[in-house]
Amino acid sequence: MAQTSTLQVLSPCKINLFLYVLGKRPDGFHDLQSLFCLLNYGDTMDFTVEHDVGKAINLPNTMGFALEDNLIYKAAKLLQTEAGLDASVTVNVTKRLPMGGGLGGGSSNAATTLLVLNALCKLGLSPEQLLELGARLGSDVPFFIQGHNAFVEGRGEHLHNVDLPERYYLVVTPHCHVSTKDVFTDPELPQYFSPKRELSELLVTPFANDCVTIVRKKFPEIGQTLDRLLKYGSPAMSGTGASCFCAFDSREAAEQAQREIAAFTDLSVSSFVASSCNSSPVLAAIRASLSAN
Repeated sequence: MAQTSTLQVLSPCKINLFLYVLGKRPDGFHDLQSLFCLLNYGDTMDFTVEHDVGKAINLPNTMGFALEDNLIYKAAKLLQTEAGLDASVTVNVTKRLPMGGGLGGGSSNAATTLLVLNALCKLGLSPEQLLELGARLGSDVPFFIQGHNAFVEGRGEHLHNVDLPERYYLVVTPHCHVSTKDVFTDPELPQYFSPKRELSELLVTPFANDCVTIVRKKFPEIGQTLDRLLKYGSPAMSGTGASCFCAFDSREAAEQAQREIAAFTDLSVSSFVASSCNSSPVLAAIRASLSAN
């Protein structure tokens, strides 16, 4: 009988508390400075690993992507070719995060796949090796592998852990899909570039997002969402959008604002309320699983 291992984990999202674009790099990407904050909300991923029954990678929910283009599949395939993964893997995903929302859902799913399969299959990859593999899959993947709130520089590969106070966030996503590539290739973007600054300076400067003006022009519904959230504090856009958010001191206040936003019939959005967390629930789930076994 084949040996089977299973684990269910929450694959969390992130929000960018600030996002500054410093300029274009020789490799075509952009240098950034951003503060990434993990939220205790995301997609549920169920992993089943069967040993001695082949090396299939099964994704019952491909989320509309061709199998070969799915980041979960790519992550598992990378472990097969680079780390000797020799097992049949099934990953079921209950998708809650909006696609193209700037919340890092796909990157989180890929990072979660690398972390969980490394543990379940006892591949023995070090954190540094996992970070290197993650960087091949996407700029935000290393952040989710490291699994801690971070000040992020470069194209996302330079991570400096930061502890942030717990806050509650209302995240509101208009029903539109923002292409990150389109934002970063917009000819107007260079006029919004920011100078490089130290984290100590950035933390005492009002947070901002250099992409907001361009995204507002392209997607009026994002501008409308930010304007509606003004009632509750200092709203911001995560990444290149479409998700927008506002911080609250209590879950009750955030949920009251969520109800009020939902009452606007002229604005088509989805929303959720979540608390921030300094450490990824994926890491906690893996530690609990390893200690149980």
